Amino acid sequence: MALLDWIILGTTLLFIVAYGVWKTRGNNNVDDYVRGGGDNVKWWTIGLSVMATQASAITFLSTPGQAFNDGMGFVQFYFGLPLAMIVICLVFIPIYKKLKVYTAYEMLEGRFDLKTRTLTALLFLVQRGLAAGITIFAPSIILSAVLGWDLRTLNVIIGILVIIYTVSGGTKAVSVTQKQQMFIIMLGMFFAFFFIMGALPTDLSFGKALKIAGANNKLDILDFSFDTNNRYTFWSGITGGFFLALAYFGTDQSQVQRYLSGKSVRESQLALVFNGIFKIPMQFFILLVGTMVFVFYQYNSSPLNFNPAATEAVMQSEYANDYQSLEKDHKELEKEKRMAQHSFSAALELKEYNAIEQAKQNIIKINEKENASRETAKNLISKADGTVETNDKDYVFIHFILNNLPMGLIGLLLAVILSAAMSSTASELNALGTITALDLYKRNTKKEHTQEHYLKATKAFTLIWGIIAILIANVANLFDNLIQLVNIIGSIFYGNVLGIFLLAFFFKFVKGNAVFVAAIITQIIVIIGWSLDWMSYLWLNAFGCILVIILATIVQLFDNFLDNSTAIKE
Repeated sequence: MALLDWIILGTTLLFIVAYGVWKTRGNNNVDDYVRGGGDNVKWWTIGLSVMATQASAITFLSTPGQAFNDGMGFVQFYFGLPLAMIVICLVFIPIYKKLKVYTAYEMLEGRFDLKTRTLTALLFLVQRGLAAGITIFAPSIILSAVLGWDLRTLNVIIGILVIIYTVSGGTKAVSVTQKQQMFIIMLGMFFAFFFIMGALPTDLSFGKALKIAGANNKLDILDFSFDTNNRYTFWSGITGGFFLALAYFGTDQSQVQRYLSGKSVRESQLALVFNGIFKIPMQFFILLVGTMVFVFYQYNSSPLNFNPAATEAVMQSEYANDYQSLEKDHKELEKEKRMAQHSFSAALELKEYNAIEQAKQNIIKINEKENASRETAKNLISKADGTVETNDKDYVFIHFILNNLPMGLIGLLLAVILSAAMSSTASELNALGTITALDLYKRNTKKEHTQEHYLKATKAFTLIWGIIAILIANVANLFDNLIQLVNIIGSIFYGNVLGIFLLAFFFKFVKGNAVFVAAIITQIIVIIGWSLDWMSYLWLNAFGCILVIILATIVQLFDNFLDNSTAIKE
């Protein structure tokens, strides 16, 4: 990285922290700290905050790598989101606003009882606490690759930057900084996209680039199969994705706290409509960037494995010669690939169907050989060092940034990823501190305290959760893909939590004891189902939601039967 990159990166991060602290000075009560002074927050600020909360560094780190490896099909994951936004606008927001709650779980005590509120809050704290650690860990991987610094040191630095303005300013600090962060994020991604297009061969138009991506099966967006083991299909998106989005935006305090800061029901609803309209196009664009990175590497050299630590490990082992032999073959394949792409492009110009199909089949064969070579390389890396991560999806985009972007743009893209990490982590810590202080501490202690006391308690718990997130980040490891890991963690818990809220809204005959028992049983079954791989993780959301509703209904009917039997005997 050049000096200019360091200046852009450092200035951006320091500005966000300083701006957040400055804009929120004077928060002196719980209402300002938790709700963010809703009378002054506009709907577009809330809408951007909602989007920024979900769009963590993992989104901009992993999503392009997801498209590079598996194509654009991941966008189907978000198909249920607009439907979820409609339901939340019509059902959740009016209820939350009417009850004037600080947290989503506050409502559950009035509807059920304290133990159900506490259990639901604890489920949130477990899954969101884990996710907060991962959102810190993701950008640490990036900077460790850039700087060669220790991962744990970077986790601490990133965590401290977020803690400073989140503890200082609460919800308003999160909202006002996320508006700036979203601007930086989208600016950087647009710059990256246009640079990629400019770096492709001069005779390769955007249309041709898309056809090349299509020839390599990267543009298979829609999958209408009913295979429940297939993670991303149209049906899993509008069902499992719908339940996940409904649970995340409707019951997750990190999101609920964003739109509760709106001064009216309409302002909050407009913020979620904004998110419902623009979220899928944003994710589509990020996936498209990853697809164009794939096209870029059809004409330019790429490493056999994008994880530099993996390459270093195998090159220092007894398998170094075997790996070098694979690298030599990989370079030869790259030459063949470039020739095949040029042949395909020429065939497209001539519009000869047979030549196009022949060139396409040749490209597919070469890529199959390349994929096989990469798998062999992963096996060698595993033999050389079993602790090194061989899955390199999350390193694809950062490798492209560091090795191909011009001076200045590297710093901007790193600022994009770190800004996203800070925005998402800030929302999570803000929500974790609020839930711990108000749903657990305040509600489960008998002694009454002043507003100032609860303000200090909320700040203290936010700080504690920041430290816990840093600790989790220090023990985290790469999963199949970071963005999938976050969604898997959410899917294990969200369905159950959503079912509890739906029971509260629509099943008036079900009481607190039945819900409490059903929620515990459901969570155990869902965890077992995930560990035994009963279904794709997206389906766990619908499964958990439906299961807790059915179990709670059965338990309540059984309780009613016992009560009626006792009454008859008496």
